Amino acid sequence: MIQSIRLMRAVALASYKQATAFRSQMAVSILTGPVYFLIQFFIWSAVFSTRDTVNGMTFEQILAYYGLAALINYIIFDSADWDVQDLVHSGKLVTFLLRPISYRFYAFSAKTGNRLLAFMLELIPVYFIFYGVFHIRLIPAQAGWFIVSVILSFVMTFLVNFCIGTCAFWLMRAHGVRRVFLLFKDFSAGVFVPLSFFPDVLQTVVFFMPFQFISYVPIQVFLGSYQLAGHSLSLPAVVGLQALAVMGMWGISELLWRLGVKKFTGVGT
Repeated sequence: MIQSIRLMRAVALASYKQATAFRSQMAVSILTGPVYFLIQFFIWSAVFSTRDTVNGMTFEQILAYYGLAALINYIIFDSADWDVQDLVHSGKLVTFLLRPISYRFYAFSAKTGNRLLAFMLELIPVYFIFYGVFHIRLIPAQAGWFIVSVILSFVMTFLVNFCIGTCAFWLMRAHGVRRVFLLFKDFSAGVFVPLSFFPDVLQTVVFFMPFQFISYVPIQVFLGSYQLAGHSLSLPAVVGLQALAVMGMWGISELLWRLGVKKFTGVGT
């Protein structure tokens, strides 16, 4: 256990140092969150010009929702799907299979270091933009549960994208499938519209899917209440459910990876 922690810290530190060499790219991405939020601001300003609430949410709550979605995305952003696909199709995965370390563990550790830098160069500046320009006070109802939920969201995003990337073991051209999966993931995670705005049937469907635990659940934990598909859960209950979903997704990623590697090595690589 101690050795794994040391190994994770070493890989994360190396990834952090590598990311600093390309910090200008992160500086550019600072604009992404505010620009997307500005678009949502104008859209919802028009909607609320004729009403006070939409599906029980006020204009301020809607702004907080999209502001949180943007900030959380800076923390959980992940490219495991593309990385796995590139390694499989290029054959470079062989070099990782020969190493005495699980590639999934290595990739997760590298993501940790990369996102630590993003926290400082992207999230903090954007937070002050939201606070200073849009006057949004993003203070969690219960900071402890929110931090745990974001950590679980961080892990869930990696595992989901990792699973999407494993489709490269079976598909020669996985770009289209990967993009469809990512779009479906963001839609079902509540990135574009709060899931509580969905029709009852769709709410029931997404309630039993893992994607809500990526964005929707941490945002609801931040706001202090969770409701979806007629279910109203306390913060400890919904975070506990999120933890169970993460463990389930870990099991799925393990199965897909084992089956994929077996196929990869079975074709003579």
